[in-house]
Amino acid sequence: MNTRERMLSGMSLVDERIMVAGGSTAVLTGGQGQPVVLLHSAGEFAALWLRVLPELAREHRVVAPDLPGHGASGQVGDALEWLAELIDRTCGRPPVVVGHGLGGALAAALACRQPNRLAALVLVDSFGIGDFAPAPSFAVALERFGREPTEHTRDELFAQCFADLDGVRSRWGEQWTAVADYALEGARKAEQGAMVGAMMSRFGLAAIPAEDLDRITVPTTLIWGRYDLQVLLRTAMTASARHDWPLHVIDDAGDDPAMEQPHAFLRALHEALANTSRTEAVR
Repeated sequence: MNTRERMLSGMSLVDERIMVAGGSTAVLTGGQGQPVVLLHSAGEFAALWLRVLPELAREHRVVAPDLPGHGASGQVGDALEWLAELIDRTCGRPPVVVGHGLGGALAAALACRQPNRLAALVLVDSFGIGDFAPAPSFAVALERFGREPTEHTRDELFAQCFADLDGVRSRWGEQWTAVADYALEGARKAEQGAMVGAMMSRFGLAAIPAEDLDRITVPTTLIWGRYDLQVLLRTAMTASARHDWPLHVIDDAGDDPAMEQPHAFLRALHEALANTSRTEAVR
């Protein structure tokens, strides 16, 4: 059993491969109902949503892809074209798109250009709503891991990502080893590094202009870890005030509240989904 198989062992969702925008895309799918697409961040993979996917799949069709060049997905030429085609291929109607980090910036970019493809947008500790300016300790750990991906530098970076890394390890249990191993395998792949660099340059480093974000017409919600060192909470607060987007702050969480505080994350996400349903009913 390889690392990916160990990581996904016992999961009730389907791990499949589909062709999207000319490249093979690995995607976890399951459930029925209103479609929800979950996009992970840079250097990550869809399985990091595993602590929230089973509950979401009880009432929704969930679609969680590995981004292009990440995990088990191949590279593509245009990430926005890839996302639009992924939605067309996997969703019977416009989905709620939940984007974390780089995935959030990609989702927001599509919502600026083609809002009719989405029913709603949920940005989770997202890039793109401000310039990428992490805390110095995070920046140092990220640079070290990028330059020399080892178990030690990986864990140094993880310590910057979570408010309580030991707590995350404990709650994930035996599955954590496979998750951490898979993250390290991906970081050592030149193809992933190239795709991360290209996507960050296009979507993640500079803020999407505020006037472009003003063109997002679908309901938009922000969910943020209080102790995010990658995209600081004040960035979310500024965007929330500027665009009148509801902001849910998750206590005792760093930059990935779905991994660290899944129950609190799900409460915030369910509220956003309920608001979307009410908006659709009014329409």
